[in-house]
Amino acid sequence: MSMLRRATTWEISASEESGTETEEVGGGENKCNRTERISTSTSSSSSTLLPPPPPPRPGAAADPSPAKKRRSKEEIEADRRGAEERREGRERRRTARAQEKEERREEQLRRREAAEHLKTLRPENCIKTLTVCIDPGTQGTQALLQQHGSDLLLGSLAACHWRFSIESQQLPHSISWTRDLAQEKDGAAFLEEEQVLLVLTMVDFMDLVFAVSKMLHGDRQELEAEAGSVLCPLYECLNRDAMKVVTLLVTDSEYRTNTHGDETLQSNLGMNNLDIEEVLVYLQLYKNVSLVFVADWQDVTDHVRSVTKALSKRPLRLLAEREELPFCVDGSWASGVRVERDGSGLIQVWGKQMEQLNRVSPAVASRVAAAYPSPQLLLQAYASLDSEDERKRLLAGLLVKSEGKERRVGPEISARIYRCFTAQNPELVLD
Repeated sequence: MSMLRRATTWEISASEESGTETEEVGGGENKCNRTERISTSTSSSSSTLLPPPPPPRPGAAADPSPAKKRRSKEEIEADRRGAEERREGRERRRTARAQEKEERREEQLRRREAAEHLKTLRPENCIKTLTVCIDPGTQGTQALLQQHGSDLLLGSLAACHWRFSIESQQLPHSISWTRDLAQEKDGAAFLEEEQVLLVLTMVDFMDLVFAVSKMLHGDRQELEAEAGSVLCPLYECLNRDAMKVVTLLVTDSEYRTNTHGDETLQSNLGMNNLDIEEVLVYLQLYKNVSLVFVADWQDVTDHVRSVTKALSKRPLRLLAEREELPFCVDGSWASGVRVERDGSGLIQVWGKQMEQLNRVSPAVASRVAAAYPSPQLLLQAYASLDSEDERKRLLAGLLVKSEGKERRVGPEISARIYRCFTAQNPELVLD
């Protein structure tokens, strides 16, 4: 306060010294101005010299805050349920991702297994699972592998690196096939194929034909029991497995399927041609047994190789046949030509109908359809002509543009189209 008083006194004294002259000039008005300047100086000086107010204490609050509201049990329970739902949602998403990952892994495994299985079904791999089973043929007139030229079969199988085994079969003098199922999931170790080759000499074949002929014209049960050593095992094999397909290979060159062979066969059997044909038809239709005459063991070897290659291709073909409509492929032609309600598309159908004829190209069909837009118009054109020759040559002069070249339909195609749409005989051959 002493400083304030001194500052005030100093300013008053200074103003008094300067105010003497002012009083002399201005009078009472200057006195009022002096008073205002003193108050202004006092306030500015005090604001300059006074220290700023101290900051508020940390513990002290300017405005007291309201008390914190406590949550109810319902709110706490709702928050808990929300947290559990979020946790369960995360767990479900994690489980779904893991399941989806497992499904993708299983799908990839299935595809890999399917690809491996398909690879094993290829002929070059499937033939490695086949085994050619050859009966040594110890029963009968002569052992099978002791016949002249039988070594050609074994040498050919060894040269092709095909598996074969020489062991007694249920049907003597036979050649059969088994397929290894080691890569399959079935309980069986191998599968017997239906194809069976029965190699017979001419003597054995004549005994078979004679026995079947007697059976057809006499007591079947008695003759089956008294039949020779060839017929009885054959019937037992067919009765045991009706799906077997037996082929008789007769190894004698002079009795092949020609006129001389038929006459020789008749003379040896004492039977006419009708009786022999009856026996062969019976064996083929009722017993599923076919007959092939071969010249020597080279033909037998070739036949065995052909059957082995066909059996190696069989699994892949069966897999393709299991598909629905395997002969239909995706393409624009698969659905045909669409005909709208207004009739658009009928001319395309008319052209497609003509394309079904042999050697009628799409260009020819389009040209004929352009000249006669409907079958009725073409039939009317045929009816307007007088002679048959004019009707056959009606379309011969039409020009057809194909690959930048012009040519005519020609009389041959014109006559074929005429016969197709005017013939009354359903058995007529167009070509």
